[in-house]
Amino acid sequence: MFAAPRKMQNKIMSVILNLIPLLLMIAAIPLFQNDYILTMAYALIIAFSFLIRYEQRDAFFFIFGFIIMTLAEYLFVSTGVETFVRNTLFGVMPVWLPFLWGYAFVAMKRTIALLSR
Repeated sequence: MFAAPRKMQNKIMSVILNLIPLLLMIAAIPLFQNDYILTMAYALIIAFSFLIRYEQRDAFFFIFGFIIMTLAEYLFVSTGVETFVRNTLFGVMPVWLPFLWGYAFVAMKRTIALLSR
């Protein structure tokens, strides 16, 4: 079997480690019926992941993803393209969704940076 070079193995491991918070957040959705408790869990996961590793401009990407995707989701729902059963934010989407999108932008930024090195 072909063994990937050590450098490629390190990149793959780094990408996987960057995705763990997102995977935890997605896995938590069915576990928490209360959107506000789930939002608090997301905030803790995000804070913990930023404490473990914070890169330059992570906050910018988080806030950008949070705002842009909140507006996009609001547009999608208001035009009927998308619907949510849970609608605790503006009466149209779950309050935890912008946190998930915000951290997804951070994970994408980190992954692109890792793969472009």
